[in-house]
Amino acid sequence: MSENLATNLKLACSHYRSISEVCRQLSINRAQFNKYLSGQSQPTAFNLKRIGDFFGVEDYELGLPPEQFARLIGARNPASVSAPQQDPLSELLRPLREQSGNLSRYCGYYFEYSNCMSVPGSILLSLVHLREERGTFLFERQERQERSSSTDVQAEDWVRCRYLGAAFQLQDRLFLIDYESLTVNEMSQTILIPSFKSRITRLNGLKTGVSSGDRRTPACTRVVWEYLGTEINRISAYRQVKLYRPDDPRIDDDVRERLNVGPISDGLFELE
Repeated sequence: MSENLATNLKLACSHYRSISEVCRQLSINRAQFNKYLSGQSQPTAFNLKRIGDFFGVEDYELGLPPEQFARLIGARNPASVSAPQQDPLSELLRPLREQSGNLSRYCGYYFEYSNCMSVPGSILLSLVHLREERGTFLFERQERQERSSSTDVQAEDWVRCRYLGAAFQLQDRLFLIDYESLTVNEMSQTILIPSFKSRITRLNGLKTGVSSGDRRTPACTRVVWEYLGTEINRISAYRQVKLYRPDDPRIDDDVRERLNVGPISDGLFELE
């Protein structure tokens, strides 16, 4: 059974994005599952039942001859187990997904404060939503800026940006990569220092990108994420998304201090 089981497990796993995703959903150690795939060890009766339930087959069916098992689960091409066709970009990012830490505790809504790249001297407040979707951590960032300085700002006077991206935790740092989804003309990267407190309040980091001006000047700014919760009044929060003067009373002293750039040391712009 061990030889058939290993082959059949590979076939069943080929219907999923990665082996790591299967292990996460099964809550089985990856190293142990690799032994099942290589035929080095057999699952216990308990684990065999869990694996069968996960793939929607009886536990004994996992030991059927591979051709029979392939027909059972409706595989079009059993040879795809040994050489599955992967999207090149997905394959490139696969190690990141597999090595990334669990970001579940960071999921929720945040206000993001940053020095505005397109309007120097202003603070840009954005709304970020970090969520988990099928084992991958994705986020959306909403920005708004007025076209003019008029106090009577109409809906058409706002410039809206919507960034979509993915988040990873590698070596005690949070890496976030996104692109502007409405125009698809820019990308940005944010690196945050994680919180080691039991309750998340504010996260410090750096963000790189380009200004929205004609010259598209590359820029880097300190950034602060303020945790709002997993459920919020989105309309109320979105109304606060805009540019602020640094001395605006709605920007507290702690945020202003965190956004203070400070000197560049040996040509490096570092975050302490």
